[in-house]
Amino acid sequence: MQHKTKIILGIDPGTIIMGYGLVKVEGNKITLLEMGVLQPGKVKDSYKKLQLIFNTVSGLITKYQPDTFAIEAPFFGKNVQSMLKLGRAQGVAIAAAMRHGLEVTEYLPKKVKQSITGNGNATKEQVMKMLKQILSFTEDPTHYDATDALAVAVCHFFQQKTALPGAVEKSTGWKDFLEKNPGKLKTKK
Repeated sequence: MQHKTKIILGIDPGTIIMGYGLVKVEGNKITLLEMGVLQPGKVKDSYKKLQLIFNTVSGLITKYQPDTFAIEAPFFGKNVQSMLKLGRAQGVAIAAAMRHGLEVTEYLPKKVKQSITGNGNATKEQVMKMLKQILSFTEDPTHYDATDALAVAVCHFFQQKTALPGAVEKSTGWKDFLEKNPGKLKTKK
């Protein structure tokens, strides 16, 4: 049986540092293609930063032809200006993906950490160490933003894996579960 190869692009958005990670999926096997960072913070003009983010994401899509695009959703912080900037960075990354016809999926930071480490409050270092085990790479990235983006891509792989044909269907509640599994119901005699 031949498995179709899929590529997932994961993004950790940011206007100072944006991380990106790409993985290749063949059946149940996942391998690292590339991870890295873009540093738009080195550009002074805020609109040029956004253009750089858009062009970089577009370039990654053109180069690797990913099948899916996953991005970390912004967390809510106390600094409103930072949140607005982060939202803009996320928006232009999403726009680039949509411009290339990719479906976009967002994941909350806690969901990504939970998916990779089993702990929604894991540190960036714990996430990186677990990714090293999952994807069998040894080099430490210069920025955790790269492994954060890679974690988003791997999280998307795990989430899609549970939605594949033949996977366990998600139940919508106890009634649905019992209708699909009548032998599981025990009655008192």
